Amino acid sequence: MPNRGTRPEDSSVLIPTDNWTPHKEDLSSKIKEQKIVVDELSNLKKNRKVYRQQQNSNIFFLADRKEMLSESKNILDELKKEYQKIENLEKTKIKE
Repeated sequence: MPNRGTRPEDSSVLIPTDNWTPHKEDLSSKIKEQKIVVDELSNLKKNRKVYRQQQNSNIFFLADRKEMLSESKNILDELKKEYQKIENLEKTKIKE
């Protein structure tokens, strides 16, 4: 199962506007996608091969399953942190 290229760097820049909803929805969909990747990698048999897609290309390379799982979990954690930041900012905006 290839990593679909979702990286926390892709969405780590906060949008400096009052309208966070599109960015929040985008993050939410990326989180859902990343959860699926983590779940799929977690449920693979030990002998299954995993491939990583070369960025901006249709070329895939053999990758280590454990390494991919670890990286995918880290990406998921970063996405969740960013989503939480946006939620906290929205809550403080509402309180003001």
